[in-house]
Amino acid sequence: MRATWSRNGRRSSVVLSVVLMVWCGLVASPVVAQTERPSPAGVEGANEPESNRPAIVLPTTRLQPASPERALSVSEAVTLALEQNLDLRVERLNPLIQDLSVAEARTIYTPEFSTNLFRNSRDSPAQTIFEGGEFKVTDSLVQDSLDLIQSVPFMGGSYSASWDGSRSSTTNIFSSFDPILRSNLRLSYRQPLLRDFKIDAPRQQIAIAKANRDLSDIQLRRIVVLTARNVQIAYWNLVFATSSLDVQRQSLALAEESLANNRRRVEVGTMAAIDIVEAQSEVARNEEAVIIAEAAVARAEDQLRTLIFDPEVPDYWDTRIEPSDSPELEPRVIDVDAAVRNALDVRTDLDTVDKNLEANDINIRFFENQKLPDVSLQMNYNLSGLGGTRFIRTGGFPGTVVGQEDMSFGSVLGDIFGNEFPNWTVGVSVSYPIGTSQADAALERARLQREQAEVSRQSLEVRIASEVRDAARNVRSNLQRVEATQVARELAEQRLDAEQRRFEVGLVTSFFVFQAQRDLAASRNNEQRAILDYTQSLVDFDAVQEISIGF
Repeated sequence: MRATWSRNGRRSSVVLSVVLMVWCGLVASPVVAQTERPSPAGVEGANEPESNRPAIVLPTTRLQPASPERALSVSEAVTLALEQNLDLRVERLNPLIQDLSVAEARTIYTPEFSTNLFRNSRDSPAQTIFEGGEFKVTDSLVQDSLDLIQSVPFMGGSYSASWDGSRSSTTNIFSSFDPILRSNLRLSYRQPLLRDFKIDAPRQQIAIAKANRDLSDIQLRRIVVLTARNVQIAYWNLVFATSSLDVQRQSLALAEESLANNRRRVEVGTMAAIDIVEAQSEVARNEEAVIIAEAAVARAEDQLRTLIFDPEVPDYWDTRIEPSDSPELEPRVIDVDAAVRNALDVRTDLDTVDKNLEANDINIRFFENQKLPDVSLQMNYNLSGLGGTRFIRTGGFPGTVVGQEDMSFGSVLGDIFGNEFPNWTVGVSVSYPIGTSQADAALERARLQREQAEVSRQSLEVRIASEVRDAARNVRSNLQRVEATQVARELAEQRLDAEQRRFEVGLVTSFFVFQAQRDLAASRNNEQRAILDYTQSLVDFDAVQEISIGF
């Protein structure tokens, strides 16, 4: 009795299982046939028939204007950047600005010319008979002058030259001339003998302005190298993003092929309909990966675009960039010692430190000179001429006017050029501060700053050597990564092929096939990333010998 019940129970269980499977197939098949993937839960209208849902009409590709494409090699991209990069345009103006700074510093030696012309009239009360008038004395004067002063660009000297001419008249009865014509020529030269002789403030400023001009050239060279490096990095990032997009599209194609195969197996009854859901999920996941990869391509394209294109050209944002170069995987011989020596010779940051040391040496020379006594030689030479209408008097004081003699202004100038009335002065002045001067404190500060800069330079040399060695190490390790990821990708392809064959004979479920597809996609991406890193490490190895790229 118990055995009979047991056999009947097992028979009933088998029948029930068959009925459930048939029912699941009848229910699931229409759903699969009508819908490519499950509708999102909670979305309004998800359960409505497709014919009743509002449709979003997208324009066909034929109606959309095609975006212009531009194929570029990496060398062409670098050339475009050196011509059109906005940051580089800005940096190219700095040397021109510094040229103007040097010119501005040199204006201290520009001769300064001035001229004056004025007229004066004065009435003075006559308080005594000896003031030359009964009630008042009237004087009038017309005078003009020419002045020239200049600091000379050697030995700290300066000179001045002044010429004036005047015509005056007076009612003073004691005057021997009326009108009076006068002219004077004054020459002066000042020459420092100790302080300001070898270097002074103007020459210090000019020397520092020249050093800053050289610094602007160094900075421009740094920006040029950095721009070329950034363009190459952006170019290879775009190549990698494009390759990654191809990998994701390949994975999507594999997932869609698996979905189609699963549907055929369900139709012939060799697979349960529930396995289609897993295939649809894998397709959706790969579609998302393709969307993300497409956004990465657009982002990399924009990064390269902003580096190489002029934003004022038409279709700046619409032009699609098509890289025409592929990374080269040929092993490159890396001589680390030669690279370090080259970097210590041409690195822009070392050149910058050297220029700062040069400016510091200029300050030290200047402050050492300023500690010397101020000993200056002063020379003056004056010439005068006098003319006009001269009264000829006889008798005692003030005498009786018996005639007059007219002397023109030409005769006045003749007195000057004939050196008739010379007047010269030569003198030496000496001054020296008692106690500590401002130059003493400034000199000590400049010496300490130079010592500090020398130690900083030594530290910088060590960092440069470390950066170059690290860049060489990256080249070697990334090449090894390329070799390792190539093997991993080949093994992932073999594993996927094996899993597909096992799946076809029913030894594994589709889960293992999808997992192998994911692993293959990851292996392909890893290989592409390793190739990109190797290519970029070569770019960095070349750039780090000229500039700091901040590892």
